[in-house]
Amino acid sequence: MENRIARLTLLIDPTKKQIFEEVCALRDLTPSQVVRQMIRDYVQQYGTPEQIARMPLNVKASDR
Repeated sequence: MENRIARLTLLIDPTKKQIFEEVCALRDLTPSQVVRQMIRDYVQQYGTPEQIARMPLNVKASDR
């Protein structure tokens, strides 16, 4: 399981945040689950082999 003790803070437009939360809810996912998946996908696409190798392998099914 991923270690979830680091926090990522970002600023976005309030309307985009609201729409994002609505879309997440429609898929029965939390915004955090979706952001974690986006980060994993981004690293897989753009990371170096060494960086990809350091990514945690065990993810909960609910985060997919």
